[in-house]
Amino acid sequence: MKAKSLRIGKNWLYAPLIFMSIFYLLPMYVMLVTGFKPFEEVNLKTMWALPHTIAFDNYVEAFRHLAPSLRNSFVMVIPATIISSFLGSLNGYVLAKWKFKGADVIFPLILFGMFIPYQSILIPLVQFMKSANLTGIPGLILAHVIYGIPITTLTFRNYYASLPQELIEAARIDGANMLGVYRWILLPISIPSFVVVLIWQFTSAWNDFLFAVVLTGNEQWPITVALNNMAGSQIIAWNVQMAGSLLAALPTLLVYLFLGQYFLRGLLAGSLKG
Repeated sequence: MKAKSLRIGKNWLYAPLIFMSIFYLLPMYVMLVTGFKPFEEVNLKTMWALPHTIAFDNYVEAFRHLAPSLRNSFVMVIPATIISSFLGSLNGYVLAKWKFKGADVIFPLILFGMFIPYQSILIPLVQFMKSANLTGIPGLILAHVIYGIPITTLTFRNYYASLPQELIEAARIDGANMLGVYRWILLPISIPSFVVVLIWQFTSAWNDFLFAVVLTGNEQWPITVALNNMAGSQIIAWNVQMAGSLLAALPTLLVYLFLGQYFLRGLLAGSLKG
């Protein structure tokens, strides 16, 4: 009887979770059904209704507008994600396993970068990028690499700190230097943390709008800026806009779909503990 009541109580816990999940997914439902509607069916009063006819040409039109910007986003996001992840890995390794004078001061200063809002450094950032001739996609890559270093450093530092010091000492006895220990010992066992930071950085850089809109011009817009500019000045084709929104969200959705389980394993492996 007690076990049965516990089972019933446990089942009731799922009710608010299911409700919150449905509430969270409602905008996606509206985006999906609107993206398949022809323009004449798009109406605020009937936005919950399923389309009477399926209009695939909305996605063709959206892709035609967004294809160049989709390519720009991949060109920007992939190197920014990889570079910031490796820099964070090296920083975390040095801060966790090679203690030096001032390390306890440098680490909090690096973490301080996580709490600096984009808006507060926007004007000096643009001025610096222009003076260094780094506008466009190269400047956007550099901005995301620098802004990604604090979270990637924190992730790897805490992961490496949880590893036994005997690993490092054994490698040093065998003659490995500082980079050798990293290359042959720590790097192969860092896959869980790399998955976490790669997914995090990919999502963060892909969804960025503020840096993108001030550092890039028309031909170098990433997809977030191009999607915003798809709206007309007089009439907005919401069906095409919603189709474009799904195309813009698809890469991050696919990343979480195929790598989500590894993301959770990386978190549970202790990569964000410490």
